[in-house]
Amino acid sequence: MSDEKEQNNKIVLVSTDKEFLATTRTAFSVSDAIKLITIEKAVTELHGDIQEAEAGAVIIDLDDADLERLEALQRVTRRLTERVPVIVVTKGCDAAMVRIIVQLHVADFLVKPVTTADLVRSCIRALKGVEKNDTGEAYISAFMPAAGGVGNTTLALQSAFLLHRSATRAASTCVVDLNFQNGSCAEYLDLEPRFDITEVEHQVERLDRQLLDALLSKHSSGLAVLAAPNMPTEMRSFDTDVVVRVLDLVSAYFDNVVIDLPRTWFPWTETVLRGSNHVYLTAELTVPCLRHAQRLINAIETDVGKEVKPRVIINRYSPKGQDGGIKSSDVEDLLGERFAGGISNNYKLVREAVDRGVPLHEIDPNANVIRDLKRIILPEEMQLEVGRKRGLFGLGKGLIQKAG
Repeated sequence: MSDEKEQNNKIVLVSTDKEFLATTRTAFSVSDAIKLITIEKAVTELHGDIQEAEAGAVIIDLDDADLERLEALQRVTRRLTERVPVIVVTKGCDAAMVRIIVQLHVADFLVKPVTTADLVRSCIRALKGVEKNDTGEAYISAFMPAAGGVGNTTLALQSAFLLHRSATRAASTCVVDLNFQNGSCAEYLDLEPRFDITEVEHQVERLDRQLLDALLSKHSSGLAVLAAPNMPTEMRSFDTDVVVRVLDLVSAYFDNVVIDLPRTWFPWTETVLRGSNHVYLTAELTVPCLRHAQRLINAIETDVGKEVKPRVIINRYSPKGQDGGIKSSDVEDLLGERFAGGISNNYKLVREAVDRGVPLHEIDPNANVIRDLKRIILPEEMQLEVGRKRGLFGLGKGLIQKAG
């Protein structure tokens, strides 16, 4: 048992960067809990060195990543078992490189200059995941509208509250509004958006926990919101590495992350979708919107990959269909397994919540909208609630029979 524990606490660092090697040795020298082993080679020169070290986790410094180094990284990750997480460090990154690294399912991805706190925290999370047979990563849900005005922000926010207040998954939760031009997450909760992305877009290395805390807006419930002030006159697309760094930092400190995506497809959209546990497309019960949703599904499966399986939520849904219009059976036939479920049309409740800047459950905790969304976001919890109700009814029936 002691040998296994010692093996799991070994970190192997592969790097030729003298300064990075020295900084990392200093960072881990203050603790006996983790044993650092350094291999002063480029990733292209590795030949079984990591396997011989029997590491609990591996840090691979790609430095200036190129095709040769990425191919070598791929060979290394293939040789390692799934129980050995890999943390990748690079001097810089572009969209194509990020995509390749994400496909390798690495445990973390850091860009130099790496702060000591970030590196140590990443290693601890990696080792913790090995011991608990769990990745330790955030549970990420991305919401993307199939058309304008379908209620994507409302569903994203209420889903965040459901996860935050869940009896089975209650934990720290952050909403990230990636609509940098016309986002509404902060306004829907009467919060001041504090994320000025222009402060960090050219100095992404400045992003750390301390700065993140200053950029977050906090709701009274404890829910955190990362949202930028609206820029309606500026159509801007930020570099992929900025968005990746932001999401990576948020995921390191929150258990649940809910992303409100804009309808426009940006260079970083693919990376966000690929990194999410669940992708929901918000649509409504109209022929044009359902066609948009179907096209979006095809685009995601073609450009992002079939491993990302988007599911469609129909907002303002009527199970009986509309007079002379689309019926629920038509939706099920069209979307098949991609149909996640429908959300009841409760315009009065949603309008009041938005105008007051409060979540839906503060007005009506038993509203049909919340119940419908919970069936989709937390199906296991809904099953438990149904089971408890059936148990109570069964118990009552048994008491009546005994009394008779």
